[in-house]
Amino acid sequence: MAPPASVPPASVPPVSATRGPLLIAIAADVVLVLLFALVGRRSHAEAAWSLPGLAHTAWPFLAGLALGWARLLMVQRRGRRLDPRRPVVGLLLAACTVGCGMILRAVTGQGVALSFIAVALLVNVATMVGWRFVLSRTARG
Repeated sequence: MAPPASVPPASVPPVSATRGPLLIAIAADVVLVLLFALVGRRSHAEAAWSLPGLAHTAWPFLAGLALGWARLLMVQRRGRRLDPRRPVVGLLLAACTVGCGMILRAVTGQGVALSFIAVALLVNVATMVGWRFVLSRTARG
């Protein structure tokens, strides 16, 4: 299937051309989700440094983040340019991370109180959009 006429094939870099920024962005997002889970565990007096406990708290959000990245990479493979450093990418990833994460928490019997959903959404949007926003502003001069 050919890309849309509005996007000439020559203007779309292959995924390998953006691999460096892409891998850095994925790693940054993973670290932010882990920090979110770690801080959440600490704020509720849970064993923050317990690896099994951290994994139990973080896995639904990491799964949501992975789904978000998979979707964005599929879009790029279809011929649309993906700059993983754009703030809008962070917004989409945060929405997927929290949305899928909350669904997975509900299905597995973990808490999904409205206040937790609000905090999770605010924190993940602030961090995932935040670093991209700062980077976009500093890169322009």
